[in-house]
Amino acid sequence: MPGIAGTAGYNEAADVLVRQYETLTFEDVHADVLHLLPDAPARVLDVGAGSGRDAAALARLGHRVVAVEPARELRERARRLHADTPVTWIDDALPELEAVHRGGRRFDLVLLSAVWMHLDGDERARAMKSVASLLAPGGRAVLTLRHGPVPPARRMFDVPVAETVALAEVNGLHVVHRGTRGDLLGRPGLRWSVLGLQPF
Repeated sequence: MPGIAGTAGYNEAADVLVRQYETLTFEDVHADVLHLLPDAPARVLDVGAGSGRDAAALARLGHRVVAVEPARELRERARRLHADTPVTWIDDALPELEAVHRGGRRFDLVLLSAVWMHLDGDERARAMKSVASLLAPGGRAVLTLRHGPVPPARRMFDVPVAETVALAEVNGLHVVHRGTRGDLLGRPGLRWSVLGLQPF
């Protein structure tokens, strides 16, 4: 899908997507990895934060949250929707996360929920290196991998779990959780893999 950006379609559909994302709770979406959350207060990076649902929920739990969202319309709606929660919003994107790296921070949790599928093979390799370097000692990364049909005008790839695990290991991370689930929005043919990664 050359020429199509990972954010393609998200700005145009921002209102619909925010309503859709906000119908689910953080606890429902991430039920199988809640045991991987660090104790509060921890430093959390939410990459591809969308409507801000997860970032806001983590901030309410007492974490210090940095939310990255490259789609401007989504980011601005999220800021307004969750204006009452202390989240730091950044315009940045995988694979490099240059603005995050410039901040010089390391994180106890990096959340990558429904974003990895927007990266091609080369970008995934660079992104894993970037994410691994942002983890504090003992920190964890949680990724969800999408499997199923691609919506029109979106840039998405079906990412094998085995490839993701291999990339993690090359970058000094090992799997501490592996799971699968259906699509909570009931979209036909769609399922998700969930990985928890931690430095060796």
